[in-house]
Amino acid sequence: MAKHIFVIGGVLSSLGKGIASSSIGLLLKKMGYKVVMQKFDPYLNVDPGTMSPFQHGEVFVTDDGAETDLDLGNYERFIGNPLNKKSNSTSGQIYDTVLKKERHGDYLGKTVQVIPHITDEIKKLITDIGQDCDIVMTEIGGTVGDIESLPFLEAVRQFRMDVGLENCLFIFLTYVPYIKAAGELKTKPTQHATTKLREIGIQPDLLICRSEMPLNEEIEAKISLFTNVQRSRVINAYDVSTIYEVPKVLMKAKIHERICEHLHLRQKNIDFSDWDKIIDNIKNSTDEVEIAVCGKYTEHQDAYKSVGAALTHAAAANRLKLKVKWVDSEKISSKNDIEKQMADVDGILVPGGFGIRGIDGKIAIAGFARENKIPFFGICLGMKIAVIEFTQNVCGLKDSYSSEFIEDCEHPVIHLMEDQKYLEKMGGTMRLGAQPCVLKNGTLAKNIYKKNEISERHRHRYEFNNKYRDIITKNGMQIAGTSPDDLLVEIIEIQEHPFFIAVQYHPEFKSRPDNPHPIFWNS
Repeated sequence: MAKHIFVIGGVLSSLGKGIASSSIGLLLKKMGYKVVMQKFDPYLNVDPGTMSPFQHGEVFVTDDGAETDLDLGNYERFIGNPLNKKSNSTSGQIYDTVLKKERHGDYLGKTVQVIPHITDEIKKLITDIGQDCDIVMTEIGGTVGDIESLPFLEAVRQFRMDVGLENCLFIFLTYVPYIKAAGELKTKPTQHATTKLREIGIQPDLLICRSEMPLNEEIEAKISLFTNVQRSRVINAYDVSTIYEVPKVLMKAKIHERICEHLHLRQKNIDFSDWDKIIDNIKNSTDEVEIAVCGKYTEHQDAYKSVGAALTHAAAANRLKLKVKWVDSEKISSKNDIEKQMADVDGILVPGGFGIRGIDGKIAIAGFARENKIPFFGICLGMKIAVIEFTQNVCGLKDSYSSEFIEDCEHPVIHLMEDQKYLEKMGGTMRLGAQPCVLKNGTLAKNIYKKNEISERHRHRYEFNNKYRDIITKNGMQIAGTSPDDLLVEIIEIQEHPFFIAVQYHPEFKSRPDNPHPIFWNS
């Protein structure tokens, strides 16, 4: 029977439940336990696929094509295991499932209610994901006191009664603010949040207290007294310079020992040497590399969470200090703007996205990289704009564009595939998840991957228009990778350029701190 750990948040949002959960998952994995991770999101959207990146950040895609919360990216990067659609569930999905069962007659005419029907469905999802593992880490989205989170908290309260105290651990993440004017750390928000959690029927077994600086013994003792949590189980997670230090902070606080005590698990030694090297490379590298990331969501960098992480992994592996220059493509209006923004950058990356806003700026940036031999990497939409720029300015197709942006453009070098044209609903209708790609001999891609066939995760609808294959190849753009049936163009390169590559998929989703993605690493 799997052991279960539930991570709940209090005081305020964005405290880092995902990083805390991921860090604990890493420590447990390093002790030799098989860990699986799961997140419940309380919003009513079925998934984040149709949500604005400004509101929700990036959509992380799993191998099986689930559009999920960005925290799943942190889970995968820390524990190193691919997750699937079972690892992220929303209120929208759960209510939808229950209502479909009601319409099907599964409840035999009973009145369908939050308790027991919604809570039973939540408990089923928790049980199902733990079938083939030692430990299930479940993060409850939102903050204690949010009305949306109540069914999930009620479900996990019941779940502990079902499986027993020794098989279930509640971790409560809170915040201990430093009031500068008073020169003091304040415990009251943690006290009140814990009281609120107890009102719901959950007594936390372990507290993780976020703070700007380390807590002293007096503060920790006070928190213990007023939250009814043992002093040894009050864990301080003070701010660090990189998220990859968090597991070490928690390990020094002996959180893994407290977890093993509660869940009756055998404690095992943790070898942290590989992670120490990653942290050292991130913090102590001296030579700098500056990469311009050109998008339209740059004011909300969570929209490019995995891109930023992949760049960090690659820089660390090359013993380089990373400097990311966020460039808003909507604000690019002239060549002068580009020259100013790109002065002294070592490379240009154009990430994925949707919609016409900022597209012309991205096209101009791709042209600048091509003409000035600056290393260029395009991802998903980044490949599309690279093709548009090349066909406009090298192939002489001045009216080339994407039919996503101009439906009746004269040369739709990017277009909808036939089977995509008549879809009426939004969400889950794109080309999603892991897809194979065959690499061509003699290409940069083949040299980077050193494989004949790869598998990468996709999230897009529009494709390269095969009518224009001949004209781009005659003018110096190489098709370096395609689907196994040669129908879909997956990778393009410019041969007479030191490093110009663009891909249809999202390689950032598969980058790991201890295993950087080869395109990021080699660029």
